[in-house]
This record gives sequence, C-alpha cells and structure tokens, in this order.
Amino acid sequence: MAEAVLRFPDRPAGPEQALTPTEIVAELDKYIIGQKEAKRAVAIALRNRWRRRQLPAQLREEVAPKNILMIGPTGVGKTEIARRLARLADAPFIKVEATKYTEVGYVGRDVDSMIRDLTEMTVKLLIDREMERVRETAAKQAEERLLDLMLPRRAPSGGGEAEKEDGNAAARESLRAMLREGKLDGRTVELNAGERALPFVELFAPGGMEEIDLNLKDMFGNILTRRNRPRRAKVPEALEYLRTEEAQRLVDLERLGKEARQRVEDRGIVFIDEIDKIAGRDATHGPDVSREGVQRDLLPIVEGSTVNTKHGMVRTDHILFIAAGAFHSAKPSDLIPELQGRFPIRVELSPLGRDDFERILTEPENALVRQYVGLLETEGVTLQFRGDAVRRIAELAHEVNAQTEDIGARRLHTILEKVLDEVSFEAPHLSGRTIEITAAYVDERVRDIVRNQDLSRYIL
Repeated sequence: MAEAVLRFPDRPAGPEQALTPTEIVAELDKYIIGQKEAKRAVAIALRNRWRRRQLPAQLREEVAPKNILMIGPTGVGKTEIARRLARLADAPFIKVEATKYTEVGYVGRDVDSMIRDLTEMTVKLLIDREMERVRETAAKQAEERLLDLMLPRRAPSGGGEAEKEDGNAAARESLRAMLREGKLDGRTVELNAGERALPFVELFAPGGMEEIDLNLKDMFGNILTRRNRPRRAKVPEALEYLRTEEAQRLVDLERLGKEARQRVEDRGIVFIDEIDKIAGRDATHGPDVSREGVQRDLLPIVEGSTVNTKHGMVRTDHILFIAAGAFHSAKPSDLIPELQGRFPIRVELSPLGRDDFERILTEPENALVRQYVGLLETEGVTLQFRGDAVRRIAELAHEVNAQTEDIGARRLHTILEKVLDEVSFEAPHLSGRTIEITAAYVDERVRDIVRNQDLSRYIL
C-alpha cells in the first residue's frame, strides 16, 4: 500500500464507491435479465474510469475511454444497461437519438448540443442537490426575514430602553410561535423583492443555431431584471418566496457550474441510440443526404474536442460514449471508418425469448408484476399473479413479437395493460378485494386479439 502512495502521489479521490466489475454486473443483474456480454463490457468501462483516476496526472490525461457499440433489436435492454450504469456511478448521463441531428448547414440540431444538454442537466442536478442541502438554513433565515417584515427589530439602545427591548424580543418570539402554528396564515405582508432576476425567459433560436441561442441569453439575461417593487402576499406564500430566495443566495452558482463541467468531462456518459439510422453512406438526395455528414460532425466529439456551453468550455476527451442500434438494414461497417475506430468495444445483445420474458416479469427489483401489484395496492386492491398467468403472458409476448414487429420486452407492457385494463379502471370501487390473475383470466382478455394478427398489430 505504501508503495502505491509513493508511485501515485497525486491520486484523486473519487466520490463514488469503486465497484469491481463483478460487483457492477451483480448490480445490473438486479434490474436487467440476461445480456451478460454487454454487462461485462460496461462494467469494464466503468472500472477503467476508476483505474484512470489512480494514475499520475500526466498518464491519466493520455488514457482515453473505450467507447462501446451495442448491437441488438429494440427492447432487449441496451438503454437500460447504460442508464443503470450511470445511476450506479452517479455519473452525468444523457440519451440522444442520432436521427435528431443533422449535418452543419441543414435545419436541425447540431451534434455539439448533446454536450450542452448534458452539461445543463448536470448543473440543474447539482443546484437541486445544493438547494436541498441548504434548505434548513434557508428556512431559518426566511423565517427571520418574515418576522422582520411583521415586527421590525429595534436598534440597540441603552438606559431606559432595555425594558422596551425585552418586550420587543418577547413579542417577536410570540409572533414566531403563532407563525409556526399557522395562526398567521391569513395575514398579508408586503415584500420588497429588491433587484431579483425574473424567471429566465427562454429565447429560442432556430434549430441548429445553439451558439446564437447562447449569445442571446447572455445579452438579455442581465436586462430582464425586476427593480425594487413592493409586493403583497399571504404569509405562507411570502415564507415560501423568502425560503427560495435565501436558498438561492446560499448556492454558489459559479462553483456548481465549474463542478458540473468537471463531472461531465471526467464521468459523463452519452448514450447515442439509433446510430444505425445514420450508417448509410450512399444517399445523395432526400432526407438521408446528411447521414455521412452527421457521422463526420460526430467524429470530433467522440474523438475529443471542446464544446462551448453557457457554463464554460467542456472537453469531451474522457466522456464515455455508448452507441446502439438494431442494424437490421445496415451493418456497423457502413459507418465511416474513422467513427468505427472510435467504438472499439462491440457487443451483440440477444433477442429475448419466452423464458426471458417470464424472468423479466418477476425477478428484477423493478419487475413489472411488482410494479402493477404496488400500483393497485394504493387503491386497497390486492393483486395476485399465479405462476401460470405469468407464463401465459410471457408466451403471448413471445408469440406476438414473432407474428408482428419484435419490440422485445416492451411487448410485456402492452399485454399487461390490456390484461389489467378493467381492474385498473374499477380499482377505486374494489378496495378490500383480492383479484387473482390466472392463465384463464389472461386468455379471456387478450386471446382473440392475439389470434387476429391485424388486431394484434395495432392493439398489442
């Protein structure tokens, strides 16, 4: 241990727990059935981030993340694996769809906006956490300010004024007790807000013009202020207003902006879905003309560049990119070679079968059956799924996926909604009842639809 300290004197301390790949996979197994290869790949990628932080600063800067390309049909867990991984690491995470972006020069969003959006989301999350941290202090300060409005403090004085001071203090404490007991809720107070920024007015620029959008916000942000203006409000409303204002004063926005940039740069995860939809390289006209252009615009972001955000410059060199696609009509080799090279880890996710569906319904901590049971418990209804019902739902999902479009585990949602439609609607009137879901119950509600392929195509 001492040798490690001597070799890595500038080792940074990470805020999150350093989970081993085995532990990461075990955590993912709690929510996602199967897909061992994909779980192993993201577990190694996450552990490599921890390993990188243990390196000397000079070498740490040279180690780039090994981006991942997930290949598999819809509904098999690609997005969920990435989202759970980010939550596990408490890492900034954003999911984007490749088809939403267009080449520079076309109407639409430019690829830099994914980094700006990720940074903005991270800043908002940190502000929310900081506001919660200072909530108690802000509440105390807001209470004092409200009492000052209703009963101003007397300036310190000597001599015969001592008794008046004591009386004022006693009156203030009495007023405080009445405030906390809600006895003053009907009173109105006059607030002087001082100079306070208005709730930010969004200035929308045309699609693909985020740079102009940022500049407009900077130009007008300082103009849109509210001057000294008295404002009357009921006590509860005034107290909430003052709490928010005090909390904002206690939050260091500049520090949080800097922290957000650092988090995004060191720990950010960008999940690019439907990357197969921009894989074509032969289109010369129509809606697909900018496919290769989008890939080329995406390349510097994935390779490592600097993006201008309203919170400062953000480097993308160490952001982990996870791309995913079904690749039905295209293949990974249809991506431009440079972009292929930036996703060295490729994993193929397997289609889900009947046994997988059955496990998805019951095993994960967020299993669908548990969700529906919990929802109906709020109405006082006890929902019981028998084993044969779970198996039948899994069979139907597999059958419909085979007959129509294969949408993976998402088919379970549509079938369960159809099976429980009547119970969900009547639940407020069934309080205290126990509803048993059997295979016969399931068949009664969806069998005819499954047999009719035209109906199942539109309903299930």
